[in-house]
Amino acid sequence: MKKIFVFFLIIILFLSSLAFVSGSKVRNISEDLEIRGIYISYLEYLTYFQGNALNINKSYINKMLDNISTLGFNTIFLHVSPFSDSIYKSEIFPYSYTLSGVEGKNPGMDYLDYFIREAKKRNLKVHAWINPYRISLESDTSKISKTNPAYTMLATGEAKASSEGIYYNPASPKTIDLILKQVYELISKYHVDGIHFDDYFYVDQEIDKDNYLKYMENNPNITLSDYRLNLVNTMIKSVYKLIKEYDSNIIFSIAPDGNIENDYTYNFADVKTWLKEKDYVDIIMPQVYYGFDNQYKPFLETIKEWNDLIENDTKLIPVLAFYKVGLVDNMAGSGKNEWIENNNIIERQINYIKTLNKYNGFTLFRYDYLFNDTLENNNTKIELSNLKKAIK
Repeated sequence: MKKIFVFFLIIILFLSSLAFVSGSKVRNISEDLEIRGIYISYLEYLTYFQGNALNINKSYINKMLDNISTLGFNTIFLHVSPFSDSIYKSEIFPYSYTLSGVEGKNPGMDYLDYFIREAKKRNLKVHAWINPYRISLESDTSKISKTNPAYTMLATGEAKASSEGIYYNPASPKTIDLILKQVYELISKYHVDGIHFDDYFYVDQEIDKDNYLKYMENNPNITLSDYRLNLVNTMIKSVYKLIKEYDSNIIFSIAPDGNIENDYTYNFADVKTWLKEKDYVDIIMPQVYYGFDNQYKPFLETIKEWNDLIENDTKLIPVLAFYKVGLVDNMAGSGKNEWIENNNIIERQINYIKTLNKYNGFTLFRYDYLFNDTLENNNTKIELSNLKKAIK
């Protein structure tokens, strides 16, 4: 009888522990499903790759992936096309100048292929990050190679240069066609786990004015804002459909501005529709680059707003600003010194978002700020150490 009593006591204690865990505010998500991501951008290419022999660049890539894997991340968002170009062997776009220094110059290897092969060895997933409309941050068109589709589209007005840089016109059907061709090329030629866009939609506020005026001839009641929102929505939905018809397991994600008002006023990213209706995105990754004490967009209020916005099955994976660690945030008003006065902001943010019902992971921007010694400040190493606690 004593043994039976002890047995039942153990069972009761076990069930009690389960009840405690299930009542916890922290959501437990399988490590296989939770995305713990980090961005590798073209800025890393400029820092590490230009002017080096291939064996050196391969060693840099290996070190990057080792660092990412060792810290506990499982996903990289890799910049494969920052400027109407490619870090892979493309039949559509020229090789990126960020690899070789000159647009169109063969950098000696297919960098995307190498990243994917080495990432798989470390059980890291690779999402191909594209800037769909951006051609250049400069207005000088002379650096664009004749092999770039932008070269021809500039001549026809389907791409334009301005003080904001050079961008494809979102109102051009050829622009959407070009984006779809690039996405198909990536998913059909490479074993990528996802396609990822960030928030560079409408940087040039004049680029489609002629198209809008022409459209208004038959649609006089549509506002410029609604016109642009519809254009971006059409592109996003077309990309989603293309991806899912090819392989439903490939993830489509977008990282809009963390400020929802900006998404509508400047970027014309209709995030409310994406998070209400079906067949737009699998994952929303708002760039919530705010501290807890931000005077205008405090973190807790902002991230909760995003979580509550989701009415469909879209998963929430916020992007957090590791690049602000130890620095003054001049955009935060009275909270500008928060990142200097604290060294556990990212840890606290991760711990909080894990309590949200739409949480499915987090991503940090970007690699260099975690692992480049020349960018370290007094808070970086401590913040990195605290980050490990939140990842485990």
